[in-house]
Amino acid sequence: MQRSLVTHLVDWLTYVAVRVAICVVQALPRTTCERVARSSANLLANRLRIRRRVVRDNLRQAFPEWSAEQCRQAACGMWEHLLLMVVEIAHAPRVIRKTTWRKHLRIHGMEEIVRTMWLDRPKVVLSGHYGNFELAAFLFGVFGFKTYSVARELDNPYLDRFVNDFRESRGQEILPKKGSAPDVAIAMEHNGAIGLLGDQAAGPRGCWVDFFGRPASVHKAIGVFALSASAPVMVCTATRRKNLFDYDLRVEGIADPADETPDTAGLTPLSQWYTNLLEQAIRRAPAQYWWVHRRWRGEPPRGRVSRSAA
Repeated sequence: MQRSLVTHLVDWLTYVAVRVAICVVQALPRTTCERVARSSANLLANRLRIRRRVVRDNLRQAFPEWSAEQCRQAACGMWEHLLLMVVEIAHAPRVIRKTTWRKHLRIHGMEEIVRTMWLDRPKVVLSGHYGNFELAAFLFGVFGFKTYSVARELDNPYLDRFVNDFRESRGQEILPKKGSAPDVAIAMEHNGAIGLLGDQAAGPRGCWVDFFGRPASVHKAIGVFALSASAPVMVCTATRRKNLFDYDLRVEGIADPADETPDTAGLTPLSQWYTNLLEQAIRRAPAQYWWVHRRWRGEPPRGRVSRSAA
């Protein structure tokens, strides 16, 4: 009981500290926030060295031809991107609206987005820990498209509610990752759009694919949802061009099980298809990928790895 009270107190104090920090970010001019974020990236990457070994190991695995200096620059660029992403999330409700989004966004594949989201069928909208995926989901709500996004609950319940309030402020509905299968099934029965991240390590029981030339597991649920409901899978990314709120929203590809193509012939081909698209997007701007998480974990059973067709 005592430990529970202490945990709740720590969670609440952490929440208060985060809220105060967000309030400061929201109160400051965006140009100031951008300048501080860019100047702080080197501190996080090379002074505090937060998860430095993980980031460097991931970069070396993904780009073995890179020099140490290239890896260092990409790591610093990643932290700069993450800090800018926090600033954008804090300011997004006041900056991105139906009347202003055109100032900040270029859409590559708007016809495909509208056509897919208006289908009277279930659909899956897929992205990864690349670019500002939170802003991309936010934008779908600004456009008037309701999505049901599956996300892992944060350990801190106060922060979890705070983050989800932002996510749901424009029409997203957040479904907890654990135990959400029945809710997903209901949403798809009503021809809803399910939002998922397709680059999370799924452990030894996941579907094994080739990612940057190495075996990586992805969650089987993504392919199961799409194939069992004959739902089109649309892979989208939001890549920063240069400054704050300066993005390319891009449809990387669409695979429809109803078309009976090789990419939708089974769970593994579909998983490899969207993994290839995410890898191609990451290669365009490597510093905008979250190299802080351990994407390659464990080894697959012999003969269980798909090979990239890219």
